[in-house]
Amino acid sequence: MIAQTLDAKRILLVIGGGIAAYKCLDLIRRLRERGARVRVVMTKAATEFVTPLSVGALSNDRVFTELFDLDDEREIGHIRLARDADLIVVAPASADLLAKMATGLAPDLATAVLLAAAVPVLVAPAMNPKMWENPATRRNVALLRADGVGFVGPNAGEMAERGEAGVGRMAEPMEILAAIEARLTGARPLAGIRMLITAGPTHEPIDPVRYIANRSSGKQGYAIAAAAARAGAAVTLVSGPVTLPDPAGVAVVRVETAREMLAAALAALPADVAVMAAAVADWRVRAEAGEKIKKDGSGVVPSLAFVENPDILATIGHHASLRPGLVVGFAAETQDLIANATRKLEKKGADFIVANDVSPETGIMGGDRNTVRIVSRDGVEDWPDMGKDAVAERLVTAIAQRLGRAAHGA
Repeated sequence: MIAQTLDAKRILLVIGGGIAAYKCLDLIRRLRERGARVRVVMTKAATEFVTPLSVGALSNDRVFTELFDLDDEREIGHIRLARDADLIVVAPASADLLAKMATGLAPDLATAVLLAAAVPVLVAPAMNPKMWENPATRRNVALLRADGVGFVGPNAGEMAERGEAGVGRMAEPMEILAAIEARLTGARPLAGIRMLITAGPTHEPIDPVRYIANRSSGKQGYAIAAAAARAGAAVTLVSGPVTLPDPAGVAVVRVETAREMLAAALAALPADVAVMAAAVADWRVRAEAGEKIKKDGSGVVPSLAFVENPDILATIGHHASLRPGLVVGFAAETQDLIANATRKLEKKGADFIVANDVSPETGIMGGDRNTVRIVSRDGVEDWPDMGKDAVAERLVTAIAQRLGRAAHGA
């Protein structure tokens, strides 16, 4: 059940031109799931990326595109749209649209609505990194911030253009949603909470060029860290080797091995909540070779002696003096999912286990979706298949509820 955190709230979404406009379809759906009424204005450029038909089907309302529409303007349409909202959200906000907002230009319906706005405005910029870094854009952003316009993003990452990367990606729909909730409801259920999260694989060296690892991408742990930060928590993310950008507002500690991850996790204590999402290698070689192990042509395969790595979840879960008040473990299994997760719950001192089947056919390990089951001493709760960002949001809700705080949304 998704919490109606935005029940009866009126959102006017201004969709600007840019490839990121497709993300607004998901944003509209999530806003409506939470009870918001969504009306949409699209720029002409936006209609080149998503259709008004698709947007209207999701918003369940007419989509507005024209400033000089006789029927609308008979009722002074752009003024009515600007006033009949609790919040105006601009996403994606291109460099051009930000420039028009900063200088008060209003050549189309979107900018006329923004110029007539008497309600708060939140923008989610999206553009090439060089455009974001341009002094003209920086001046426009500074002017808009001084005028009270709120910003969410942009984020760092790969751009749509091949070979382009940097700060300029539009914030993800869940990030924008959290910013909207915070602006309209003050919903930061984990404010004041200190949270430790581990994510990603560990790399256990065999020699200077080889290591033991697994297929974990770190996406689920990073999504949890981002969701927790949006909910107000002070998050320390201890990350194994991944290719993901640092989540906004999160202190990231990068490590390679299980022993390094344990040391960093212990250094992050005390914490109120620990979420152990990392896929830690169970073993490492007893003695790392100082030089690359070479084939000698004899056909004899070198033998490797293994030792167990430290159990990070058990160490945190059974810590005598610094155990967090809530410890969440993960169980990635390919067989006997619930039985293995239940044994892990008892053995490692966790309060609940997020269990998932990572058999190759599921595509979960390294993918963007997840199907989890929450195993606790109260029983097993099945969650539907959803994106990893959505799993993260729902998990943050469960954590807030366990701590006796207001729900964040599911």
